[in-house]
Amino acid sequence: MAKLFTPYTIRGVEFKNRIVMAPMCMYSSHHLDGMVEDWHKIHYATRAVGQVGLIIVEATAVQPEGRISDRDLGIWSDDHVEGLSEIVRLMKQHGAKTGIQLAHAGRKATVDEDIYAPSAVRFNEQYKTPVEMSLTDIRETVEAFKDAAVRAKKAGFDVIEIHAAHGYLINQFLSPLANKRKDAYGGPSENRYRILREVIDSVRSVWNGPLFVRISAEDYQDGGMTTTHYIEMVNWMKTQGVDLIDVSSGAVVPAKIDAYPGYQVPFADQIRKESGIATGAVGLITTGLQAEEILKNERADVVLLARELLRNPYWAYTAAKELGVAIEPPKQYDRGWVF
Repeated sequence: MAKLFTPYTIRGVEFKNRIVMAPMCMYSSHHLDGMVEDWHKIHYATRAVGQVGLIIVEATAVQPEGRISDRDLGIWSDDHVEGLSEIVRLMKQHGAKTGIQLAHAGRKATVDEDIYAPSAVRFNEQYKTPVEMSLTDIRETVEAFKDAAVRAKKAGFDVIEIHAAHGYLINQFLSPLANKRKDAYGGPSENRYRILREVIDSVRSVWNGPLFVRISAEDYQDGGMTTTHYIEMVNWMKTQGVDLIDVSSGAVVPAKIDAYPGYQVPFADQIRKESGIATGAVGLITTGLQAEEILKNERADVVLLARELLRNPYWAYTAAKELGVAIEPPKQYDRGWVF
């Protein structure tokens, strides 16, 4: 049996295979209020029909000022729970496990109101200069992640992922390229990690299920974070009850990235081997053979696909055929999947 199609279990939650849909913003909340719309219901349910084992819903803002755009999904209000519950129901109906990425964009938010970051340094000329967060702002944001976790639980999600990657708020605190603070949240690595420590602890206080953290393992700029630097922080995450590190890279500062098939897999491999924590590999993974090589050689525990699942929501069937594995389609599609 191809390892890609073997089950994987975390904290008693079993994924039927090791195919994970990475969170991808849909920019489809038409009323600027973070609500689930028809597009989300169709989009996510289709990937469940396509036999993805775990679907992680896009970066979902824990505070309105933390939206990447004003079209993003939100989870800062109890009013969001009903719509999120509906997409969970639709995904689970077709056998997928469900996750949600809790996020705050920090200085990369593009909303009309003030935006916030560890330091008053903008990302580039196209972005606004953020307000440097006060200690009260930080406490309120940590509490917002906790409240969002409570709502995610009410909505029925199986997995929570904390977004600490791609140059968004938590990543901004972790990287010395964006964090210029002189207080307890800046300077040495333990201080820069402090907000993520507090977010993990606050989420764990209300959430007993699988907990992932997405990181950007490389900043691609001198003086920035590298995979080796992250090992220390990942070891801290492990002691706090994080189950899996979703390993991406880049985007905390503008940088040139040499992207090629599987270019981020070595980061996941190194973190897995040196910290002993489960990892997810992501980044231009497009074929079943490629995914199988990553898993068979124990370079990661699951593979996350993004754009490939936009192009082909039924990628799992294509990969199964490529690897000589028979997977059972929905009864309605039987005649289309007889090879």
